[in-house]
Amino acid sequence: MADTKGKSGLKPLRYALWALVVLALAGLGWFQLVSPRSGSGTGSIADAGTAALGRGDYRLVATDGTEFSQAALKGQPSAVFFGFTHCPDVCPTTLGDVASWQEELGEDGKKLRVFFVTVDPERDTVEALREYVSWVPGVVGVSGAPEEVAKAIKAFRIYARKSPLEGGDYTMDHSSTMLLFDGNGDYAGLIGYQEDRGRALASLRRLLNG
Repeated sequence: MADTKGKSGLKPLRYALWALVVLALAGLGWFQLVSPRSGSGTGSIADAGTAALGRGDYRLVATDGTEFSQAALKGQPSAVFFGFTHCPDVCPTTLGDVASWQEELGEDGKKLRVFFVTVDPERDTVEALREYVSWVPGVVGVSGAPEEVAKAIKAFRIYARKSPLEGGDYTMDHSSTMLLFDGNGDYAGLIGYQEDRGRALASLRRLLNG
């Protein structure tokens, strides 16, 4: 009888130990899945698995009259971020950050090309984008046919989704990260949304002087 009671007393302990094992495995899985994406500042190609970023057969039109394609990333350092002209906060904030960085970088900043690619080609014509980015020196807007924009979104691994609003209107949910590319067109890191100013400038200086 005493033996039976002893075994019964071990059951709650056994269940508790199994619960701890399950929680530990779940935590490890979360860390492996999320941690490579949650960091900010320049990242490693090997760490993030992003060697193919920007590679694809997209063909878009830039506000300076040039074609934006995979080849456009070559020749000099570039920064690419996605957004739309009806964006309420993320896009204007990022453009303001770019203007601030360019002012701080001075002559070095002129070596950096900045591309603002729309995720809303239905409303963002090249003309609309040209006006939208006109107040930030060095920023080029990019738009094109919806199917070409979709190819670019896939090539840069950007999240973009149309979100309905009341009255039949809509907004766009999208990634807010700025991607950096070196003069060979290879991924060279990233700058997170509202990144610490000093850290963002350090990342850009490494890119420009690398």
